[in-house]
Amino acid sequence: MTPRPTGRTSRSPAPAVITAGAGERVRKTVLSNGIRVVTEYIPGVRSASVGLWVGIGSRDEKPSVAGAAHFLEHLLFKATPTRDAASIAEQMDAIGGELNAFTSKEHTCFYAHVLDDHLEQAVDVVCDVVLRGRCRRADVDLERDVVLEEIAMRDDDPEDLLADEFMTAMFGDQPIGRPVIGSAESISAMTREQLHSFHTRRYTPDRMVLAVAGNVDHAAVVAQARRSTGSGRGVVTTPSRPVVARRPAGGVTTEANLRLTHRETEQAHLLLGMPTPGRGSPDRWALSLLNVAVGGGLSSRLYQEIREERGLAYSVYSTVDTFSDVGTFSVYAGCSPDSLGEVVGIIRRILEQVAVDGITDAEVDRAKGALRGGMVLGLEDSQSRMHRLGGNELADRRRRSLADTLDRIDRVTPAQLRRVAARVLDQPAATAVVGPFRSVRRLPAEVRRR
Repeated sequence: MTPRPTGRTSRSPAPAVITAGAGERVRKTVLSNGIRVVTEYIPGVRSASVGLWVGIGSRDEKPSVAGAAHFLEHLLFKATPTRDAASIAEQMDAIGGELNAFTSKEHTCFYAHVLDDHLEQAVDVVCDVVLRGRCRRADVDLERDVVLEEIAMRDDDPEDLLADEFMTAMFGDQPIGRPVIGSAESISAMTREQLHSFHTRRYTPDRMVLAVAGNVDHAAVVAQARRSTGSGRGVVTTPSRPVVARRPAGGVTTEANLRLTHRETEQAHLLLGMPTPGRGSPDRWALSLLNVAVGGGLSSRLYQEIREERGLAYSVYSTVDTFSDVGTFSVYAGCSPDSLGEVVGIIRRILEQVAVDGITDAEVDRAKGALRGGMVLGLEDSQSRMHRLGGNELADRRRRSLADTLDRIDRVTPAQLRRVAARVLDQPAATAVVGPFRSVRRLPAEVRRR
């Protein structure tokens, strides 16, 4: 969608430029059309990463268009008024660049990774695709088959399928509980008109963030963004309200918190977990540290007992996923079907112990070191920096320095961790299993336990 005039012109305020503290090299400008441009200069690199983030994901879909955000992400690469799919691919290949996109529950990101010499072209291509991508009927029919193949591929991958089944077990038939990719039924029934409407009504500039990181100059990025988005001509795009408000997610469903998918796999794949507060919670970092100590590292309790001491699973770990208003703490294990009951029994016992006793001071110290180190090492390249910029700005319009984040981790106390552990882990669990079990009755009793 190209940003359109509102029917009247007005004097647009001077763009707001926010410069972070010394050493952060982060700047932000709000264009007259409402798109936020956030950049981070990284000395010593020759790359630039560009991401146009849109605050629209699968949580913004009605059941009748489940999977529309992801379908549209595919479709917009097919054609713009000045480029077709082949020319887009040829332009990026000619400069050795990468162009891709992903869709999540709450946002969609279209991104490019190029040499710094080709930054302007990358910004222009990404903006052209997102703002002016066309929903041609022939392309809809062609890309529908591609998405259906992607759903089939998901169904063939036990861990991918398991992740979707777990979210449905946790949240049921509400937007956050449905797969981002949609279903074969919803994708098969989706029309060109529905996708075009989703694009024009939801992809509005006030929901967009252009994040750029690498060997970049903020003023040059803003100038190119104005050219590529049509901003800077004195026309302000009026922010629109969501067509359907994003409803708060509920907790664990009581009627279907155990989901079994039969597959003749060599291993049984399990996800078991509980709901958590959302990403705005003051306990966010305490929860992250709890995750590291319980199952997020090689010294974690789950890894040590299930893999190192008993050899029951090759892969076992815990994960925290947070959204705007809710999240999940989950444990994954892949093991022999015959060992599933024992593995689940150990997982439940460890979670119950931590809920009652918390974790030790030594575990707290190790978790802080692991989380700090992983966070810093994970921001060593322009792509990860771009993801941090765009995700943070889209989530809460605030820029937290890395130093501030590390300080917040350091300030978490063992008492706070014990309180969070008791609140999160002492809840009914949602469980999903993919494996060679033909009915729930044939699952071990430890898995069927509420």
